[in-house]
Amino acid sequence: MSTEKLEFEINQRVVYPSQGVGTVIDIFDKKVGDKTIKYYKFYLEVSDMNVMVPVANVGMIGIRQIVSAEAAQKALDSLADEIEPVTSDWKLRYQMNLDLLKKGSIDDIASIVRCLYHRSKVKELPILERKLYDNAKKLLEDEITYALNIPAKEVEDMIHAKLEPLGLQHEKKSILSGFEDDEDDDEFAEDETSDSEDSEDSDEDEDDADLDEEDDSDDGDDDE
Repeated sequence: MSTEKLEFEINQRVVYPSQGVGTVIDIFDKKVGDKTIKYYKFYLEVSDMNVMVPVANVGMIGIRQIVSAEAAQKALDSLADEIEPVTSDWKLRYQMNLDLLKKGSIDDIASIVRCLYHRSKVKELPILERKLYDNAKKLLEDEITYALNIPAKEVEDMIHAKLEPLGLQHEKKSILSGFEDDEDDDEFAEDETSDSEDSEDSDEDEDDADLDEEDDSDDGDDDE
């Protein structure tokens, strides 16, 4: 007989790290070898699939209850906090935020959303980071929706309202004030400089040609 301690009950909503909000749809015993193991069956709404997880593994995976309304509001409000400049190495930035996403706390997810939104105002996010941002934002929206018991569209608008003042403030700042651009921009800048120098050389050649034409004209007048 299985003796695992139950943390959830049937029909309870939970958060599955990196997957989103799910619902406990069954709790059952399954014979594995000579042991009987108790399982949860979760229905994950975002991916529209069922997942079976041994009760004993829930803590290791990080599956947890939906946060309280107070915790959800705190995470929502944190989106309006100032953020320290982030690294210009997008691969390092991506890995740091991916690790936070796997931890799965609502505060960590809000931190990812705030960080990447803020960064997107400096430079367009690479594809992988954009997907990570969209995923984290969706996870945040879903949990806040259930925690505050309000429509998803309203939560989406609330998140945007919290983030947008940061974006507006940052657009007024120089990219160089506290934020370094990604390394590939340096190469782009060199190309622009080279094009500019070529253009200047071309202009100088045209000016010299104009002067030669004027000299020829003057010589013709003198002959007359």
